[in-house]
Order: sequence, then structure tokens, then C-alpha cells
Amino acid sequence: MDAYIGMIGLFGYNFQMPNWMKCEGQLLPIQEHVALYSLLGTNYGGDGKTTFGLPKMAVPVEGMSYQICVQGSFPSRD
Repeated sequence: MDAYIGMIGLFGYNFQMPNWMKCEGQLLPIQEHVALYSLLGTNYGGDGKTTFGLPKMAVPVEGMSYQICVQGSFPSRD
């Protein structure tokens, strides 16, 4: 399955998938994640000039993780 940038998934393990980042509210540099920033903006934090934030999502069960796709296909507007 091809993942779309910005897609969030709940995974049944706690390690970080390739091309995904855990949703722990961390700040990311805009220059390194331009496509993801264009989708999220500063809805989850950051200054909008150099940084933006990922959502912070609590996991329902220990050992699981919410992760957001940071590299993949850009979603179409259709």
C-alpha cells in the first residue's frame, strides 16, 4: 500500500516505521518537510517560519503508536 503524506496510522508496535514519524508533538524544520508542512501548517505548533509541529496523540494501549507518513505520495485534490 502506498501511503500518502500526512496519513496517520495506528500501529500495533512501538518502533518507528521507515518514512513515518511518531505523533508525539515534536517540532520539525519546514525546509526538510515542505510537503508535510503544506498540509499541516501550524495547526499543531511551530512558528510557521522555520518550524511546524506534529500532532500529539495518546495511544490506546501500551506498545502501540500513532505515526504520520512524512514521505510518500502527495494527496490529490480530487
